[in-house]
Amino acid sequence: MPPGGEIVVGKDFRFVSLLLASLALLTAAPVAADEIRSPSLTALRVDWRAALDQLRTEVNSRPQIAGDFIFVPRRSVPRFDPRAMPALVQLNAVSSQFFTGIARSSVPVLLPFDAAAYLEAQRNGGPATQALSLYQADFNPVDMFEAGPAGYSASFSLGPGAGDGMPTRVFTKPVEIQITGSALVYDIADPAAGKGEPVKPLASIYPDLRKFIREGYVRYAFTRFGVAYVVSIQCLDGAAKPRRLACREAYPVAERFLKALHVAGGQRMRPLMDVASYVIDRPVARSADFGYRPSGDIIPNTGYRKQGGHPDAMAYAQIRFPLEKAPAFVHSQSYAKRDKDDGPTAYPWRDNFCESRSFEVGQCAGGYGHQGEDIRAADCRSPGDAGLPCDPRQRGVVAVRDAMVIRSTGDQAATLEVNSRTEHIRFRYMHMNPQALNADGVLNGRIVTEGERIGVISNYLDHPAGTSMHLHFDVQVFTRDGWIWVSPYNTLVSAYERLIRARGREIGTEIAGTAQPVAHALPEDVVKPDLREGSSSEEN
Repeated sequence: MPPGGEIVVGKDFRFVSLLLASLALLTAAPVAADEIRSPSLTALRVDWRAALDQLRTEVNSRPQIAGDFIFVPRRSVPRFDPRAMPALVQLNAVSSQFFTGIARSSVPVLLPFDAAAYLEAQRNGGPATQALSLYQADFNPVDMFEAGPAGYSASFSLGPGAGDGMPTRVFTKPVEIQITGSALVYDIADPAAGKGEPVKPLASIYPDLRKFIREGYVRYAFTRFGVAYVVSIQCLDGAAKPRRLACREAYPVAERFLKALHVAGGQRMRPLMDVASYVIDRPVARSADFGYRPSGDIIPNTGYRKQGGHPDAMAYAQIRFPLEKAPAFVHSQSYAKRDKDDGPTAYPWRDNFCESRSFEVGQCAGGYGHQGEDIRAADCRSPGDAGLPCDPRQRGVVAVRDAMVIRSTGDQAATLEVNSRTEHIRFRYMHMNPQALNADGVLNGRIVTEGERIGVISNYLDHPAGTSMHLHFDVQVFTRDGWIWVSPYNTLVSAYERLIRARGREIGTEIAGTAQPVAHALPEDVVKPDLREGSSSEEN
């Protein structure tokens, strides 16, 4: 239990830490080398008065507005009548027709949607419903809008040729723009945080706006109404490619988006509280076999330019382990032959978060890494002659938390987003077959529950059999620089310990105490070995 903290007990086990937790940690005993900590989060204070003032200014600047908005004449200037109906209630009623659940956001929702212009055109018989993009500066909503107690996320697209003054090159697909506003930001060790250059043409609208490129996205970060907002577009920091935007081409798209933002909804909620870090609870009983190398201990010379890994003591969330059954193994799938001591389906586990890849990962040395961890299921035989390395029924992939799915039909990745009073975090799964995900309805907006099966381990990477049979799993948290990749290694270690009901041993670290080793978890959580093939419990 976190000192001075509040425990919420149940399936969705959460900690809500108070200020006393932070004070207690300062005087706490030293943490053992293998202990795992939770992250700390800062809760921002939302200035709803300023948001409502901006909303009234936007609406009252129009010569006439009617429809669902209610005004009283005063010196010939239309105004909201708060005595008739609160302004936010009226606004949410309009916006929720297009952005389902917008009233769940605890922060003012900024979107390129001019609700006042939409209502004016609707009243005057204009093409409001036939050409919604007219009121969105030519931006079309992508089928992803998620809102909750921490804030909201949304995606829009700008089609080829749309928008005056946009880049003249015709792209093969629309440019996607993402925006997130959050009242919760994660406090992570991040030397690159807070950097960027000002955007002078927008300084009068966004005084603290800064532009920078991080982890494959050009990002525009700013604070408004006390809330952290980040607008981002995936791009290449260099020459453009036929199917990829260069960041210099993304700048005018993002800045057009920023100019088009209006307050579109949200609601006042009870203020969030800072969440302090604490040493997480782990099983007392020891596992007889589960061992793991320390966080950051990647296979030598497999990091970017042969640099090392990224030690990270954090378990960024308390999750259900993403594989349905144990045993499972975190190991490299790209450099397995270099790991002479540990096979891909053997203990101890080994971190592979910062293995060399072409992906930008700010937490890794040199700025490039793997983004997540590769997880293998235990070896086993298929009951038939199909030649599969394992029975698919024993290789289920499950939701790690109650969350909303972010995924379109063409994506080979499925992301789960958790948006609560104490967390704003994303979990991404890769290498499951997209056609199977489509058939199972694992698509944008679906709500999944913790432990629900969402697929099976596969080997899809742009095409079937494109990689080995494994699951790639990674974690992003929201910061003032936007969504940032963090190491999921200790998050997985602690989740696996809960699955098997026993604490693992960090290899190379002496663990105090002589607890009696125990076997793996309950029978329904364990893949039973196929003894007909000469397997043994130790091997599986």
